[in-house]
Amino acid sequence: MAAFGTVFMPEMIISWFDGNGWSNAEVVSSDSLQLHPGAHVLHYSSTCFEGLKAFRHADGSIKIFRMDRNIERFAQSSELLALPELDKAATEKMILDIVAQFKNDVPEAPGSMYIRPTHIGTEPAIGKAASPSLTSCQYILLSPVGDYFSGGDTTLRLLLEENGARCAAHMGMIKSGGNYASAMRPIMKAKAELNADQVLFCPDGDVQETGAANFLLIDGNEVITKALDESFLHGVTRDSILTIARDLGMDVQERQLTVDELLERAAKPGCEAALSGTAAVLTSVGTLIHNGKEHTVGNGGVGQTTLKLRQALNDIQWGKAEDKFGWLTSI
Repeated sequence: MAAFGTVFMPEMIISWFDGNGWSNAEVVSSDSLQLHPGAHVLHYSSTCFEGLKAFRHADGSIKIFRMDRNIERFAQSSELLALPELDKAATEKMILDIVAQFKNDVPEAPGSMYIRPTHIGTEPAIGKAASPSLTSCQYILLSPVGDYFSGGDTTLRLLLEENGARCAAHMGMIKSGGNYASAMRPIMKAKAELNADQVLFCPDGDVQETGAANFLLIDGNEVITKALDESFLHGVTRDSILTIARDLGMDVQERQLTVDELLERAAKPGCEAALSGTAAVLTSVGTLIHNGKEHTVGNGGVGQTTLKLRQALNDIQWGKAEDKFGWLTSI
């Protein structure tokens, strides 16, 4: 099976903003994009994107999961990056149209069609380091993906990093490539030196997020995660898991979580930790590495509550459970 996100549908849908309005969307080949070498995005990182999925149900129907929430975040990221304003209705239609065109290519469960809307600044102006791009382009790529857990469930090893943040604090809630780039070196260093899978950024002891996922601590009936602010990404999967947990009667706490509290709770039998994101949904964390010492989370294995929450979300996505929250959009 090809690595996640490396296979693409042969066509994408694209629209251009010329400084006054958006062009009509058109379907074009997805293997190239023509930009001026001085395009703003190439020099000043005026780019944001989204990640969502379409699922094939047992009756053959295709459903997109929480498209409205992703479009809202896409528009918010564009605004916070001073990119031209998105037409949210037009973006929605672009997503629906391109998924409909390739609906026969949406994999059966447990696979799905990953959808990647992208917005970039295109103005050729290398003198605008402190000014936004007046022109831009949005396009939507499709990538069929398999079961993220095809290799079997395993637990992750996280390095707790208290001396650095994933990105600039005021940029955290923007889904922008620069935030991922700024986390890359610390993650590579942690992998090489400590065999860690990810870095959990905890600036000044405040447990935030990893390089590419939100973090949740599950202690008995409690689910604890950082309260929303502009310093970290407001994950759609995070929100979905918390909504399901509340519906199951769990005590969901969105508040500050310190490294000290995390390590104290993690040592308790039955405690679980997990990362949430579009690709993996919810992945168990088995080991926390802090100041050269390894701390086992609970029994170090895959958490049963983590599995239950992930299954509940998957069942809604694949039509095996009622869509009681109105999260699915039909193609």
